[in-house]
Amino acid sequence: MNPIIYSALAVAVDQITKAITRSRMDLYDSISIIGDFFRFTYVENSGIAFGINFQGGPIIFTILASVATVAVAWYLWQSQMAHFIQRLGLSLILGGAVGNLLDRYMFGSVVDFFHFSFGQYSFPVFNVADSCVTIGMGLFIYASYRYDVEVQKKNENT
Repeated sequence: MNPIIYSALAVAVDQITKAITRSRMDLYDSISIIGDFFRFTYVENSGIAFGINFQGGPIIFTILASVATVAVAWYLWQSQMAHFIQRLGLSLILGGAVGNLLDRYMFGSVVDFFHFSFGQYSFPVFNVADSCVTIGMGLFIYASYRYDVEVQKKNENT
């Protein structure tokens, strides 16, 4: 299956969940799903990752994220012979990046809503796109290491 389909699916799920959040919740509303451990909390992030912000940061970050997204798309295109898991990881990274960039270009900020807390610690609120990027990076790193080691072993045996 073409990995771009996974990217498109990631973008679609991300944008649908963000649209539902914007239409059904008011900004800063929080709905308990599993006590205080897991909540849907609607926030908008105009800054960089985890709400980090500085003068001109959102514009700089949007430009850098756009360039990085093009680079990931190019790398995905160039890696047609790579292992499926590597390409799946890149596809998820690309889909997540596009999902968050669409928010930045259309609304000026990113909608976040998954909110986990562990006792006194509250993890920064995130969204489906952020999850795709994180899972995609994990898959890509795992596959890059795993299949690079296999290629090295094959080369040593020949």
